[in-house]
Amino acid sequence: MYQDGDLILGGLFEVHFLTVFPELSFTSEPEQPYCEQFDMASFQQAQTMAFAIDEINRNPKLLPNITLGYHMYDNCVKLAVAFRAAMALLSGTDEATSTVDCTGSPPVIGIVGDPGSTHSIAISSVLGLFRVPMILKRFSWTWVGLVYSDDDYGIHAAHAFHQDVQVQLSGCVAYSEMLPRDNNRKDVRRIVEAIETSTARVVVVISTEAYLLPLMDEVALRNVTGRQWIASEAWATSPVFLTPRLLPYLGGTLGIAIRRGEIQGLQDFLLRLQPDSHPKNNMVRNFWEEMFGCTFDSGSIQADGEGEKKVCTGEEKLRNTETAYTDISELRASYNVYKAVYALAHALHDLTTCEEGKGPFNGHICASLGNIQPWQVVDYLQKVNFTTGFGDHVSFDKDGNALAIYDVMNWQPNPDGSIKVHTVGMVDEASQADYVLTLNEDTLFWNFESKKVNHFSA
Repeated sequence: MYQDGDLILGGLFEVHFLTVFPELSFTSEPEQPYCEQFDMASFQQAQTMAFAIDEINRNPKLLPNITLGYHMYDNCVKLAVAFRAAMALLSGTDEATSTVDCTGSPPVIGIVGDPGSTHSIAISSVLGLFRVPMILKRFSWTWVGLVYSDDDYGIHAAHAFHQDVQVQLSGCVAYSEMLPRDNNRKDVRRIVEAIETSTARVVVVISTEAYLLPLMDEVALRNVTGRQWIASEAWATSPVFLTPRLLPYLGGTLGIAIRRGEIQGLQDFLLRLQPDSHPKNNMVRNFWEEMFGCTFDSGSIQADGEGEKKVCTGEEKLRNTETAYTDISELRASYNVYKAVYALAHALHDLTTCEEGKGPFNGHICASLGNIQPWQVVDYLQKVNFTTGFGDHVSFDKDGNALAIYDVMNWQPNPDGSIKVHTVGMVDEASQADYVLTLNEDTLFWNFESKKVNHFSA
């Protein structure tokens, strides 16, 4: 998906769940992998990036006389695909390169995404701050168990967690178990046995939902109750665990979630989307075909004899649909995308308004507007400081890390026996020291007879 501009931002999104790799014959050039199973929620994130750029381009006070464009790629939830897309964005390579002067699309000056932490770590070698220890400190929980996924997300965060427990809490990690990549039942049973036999009643889990499903099945099978689960942001709001079957075990879970926000005008923008025939916008055509169960390739219907699938007209009405794409009631990942685009725009605004002789680089020079380098944007990005329309403050610390802002979630019972995730507090590192963590303890649900977990310690 693309839009031309004076300055180009890149985007990487998990628009499809699966990557299919063609078989290798070793007798001809291999075909490129293709993606399957469209993800409506992730496509909403991509469109939120397009919305933010459109909004910035219409704002006369932010980057005046400069038009932002975008090039967005689908990573298909596959690291190799994400790398290939990132390299294409950074180098400016594409199939539209001119054979006359060897020029193509300009390289991007910043990338929004990749949404998967493993991919982001691999691409940027930066791990976001992990704020679970703040919750542990609030309740004086200093003797805890740790379970984490066997990927960059889990391994990096687990390493940081060990250090934080020792330094911030003067506590100890009772056990540290890594979830198996292959969901091996023997390994899963061993981990659940460690949880069951340990005297640590607080269990911190840093994992994506895919690794975690077999573990929770085993927890239910063995009836392991009486544990206070602490969820990382990758599964703190995941709907797959919010079932009546898991309420006896996961009720009362506390977790950190990406901050929920509101974006004025986004829904109308989402509903105005229309497909076109440009090959670089095939992501929109894929979305349209998935949304309306039709196809733009009328020839394939005749060839395959599948007359049941209608031809897309492009005039179908999104306003008549209800999917994760049009649902803006829980904007978390999309809100993060929105803030990231604005952070880059503010950095570029400061860069382009630099006064000669007062620049931040050697000799107090400014960046060359005709040859802006990504590392120069990073220098300005670290100094960004603005407030969103929703009232959230966005800034970075001295090391260039975004000051974290998360919602604190609590899993509470629904009348029908399922689990509902409630927001009970917030972590905001931009606040004064005593107010970084705010928590409404009166609204918490505790899954224990005493209605409140004991202050477990070593």
